[in-house]
Amino acid sequence: MYQRRLTTPSPSVNVMIAAAYKAGSKLLKDFKEVERLQVSKKGPGDFVSTADKNAEEIIQAELEYARPDFGFLMEESGEVKGKDPENRWIIDPLDGTTNFLHGIPHFAVSIAHEKRGQIIAGVIYDPVHDDMYWAADGFGAYVNNERLRVSARQKSGDLLFATGRPHKTKQDYSDFQSVCQEISSISSGIRTTGSACLNLAYVAAGRFDGFFVEGLAPWDMAAGVILVKEAGGHISAYDKKVDPIFDGSIISGNELGFKIIQKLVRK
Repeated sequence: MYQRRLTTPSPSVNVMIAAAYKAGSKLLKDFKEVERLQVSKKGPGDFVSTADKNAEEIIQAELEYARPDFGFLMEESGEVKGKDPENRWIIDPLDGTTNFLHGIPHFAVSIAHEKRGQIIAGVIYDPVHDDMYWAADGFGAYVNNERLRVSARQKSGDLLFATGRPHKTKQDYSDFQSVCQEISSISSGIRTTGSACLNLAYVAAGRFDGFFVEGLAPWDMAAGVILVKEAGGHISAYDKKVDPIFDGSIISGNELGFKIIQKLVRK
């Protein structure tokens, strides 16, 4: 893994990229240790929890050094108020913890810059593949130095979707299964990858044509939301009147994928 020279239009994106590279490098080293712990009696649970917290501490230290007045909203440490009430970082140091725990190489670091309640920039770093996804408001979405666009697929049978299992009531899960069955019957299928932020990055990259899930936290999707928007995709909560980042439900996709999910989840 090496740190690429990326051309970005935003100082805040550069700051986030540097922090994500540093945290991702440490996670990748820890991941190799987790793979060894899979066969031990102790198991990797405590080790992964420590790796998660360490990555968050690395990111927080890097961002505080660059922007000492900004606040934070973090998965592990919660909210930290800053002197600047208009700006804060939203951080998930390890999205895909269960994958990481089981030695599955599909996880990411996610950081977003929120200003006056709006996400204006975000990065998602996949350290296994050394892919840095990033976006800034009005400047487009990229992976490394390559511009991203959502897919142009226009036939439902060609579409591939992603989702995640809801952790709610039996009725919620029954409704979820019904939606999945209907989507599967008219598309190429549905994938459950275990990382919401990478699912959103894959929608932005045109790999998935749609992604839907309930029960997320802001740090799970903040960076991914701006990636999809800047890649020309559509984003909404299940209830289109609310902000998905703080609602916890999300529908995303290209034009057709978004419409298909939207119609089914709002029945």
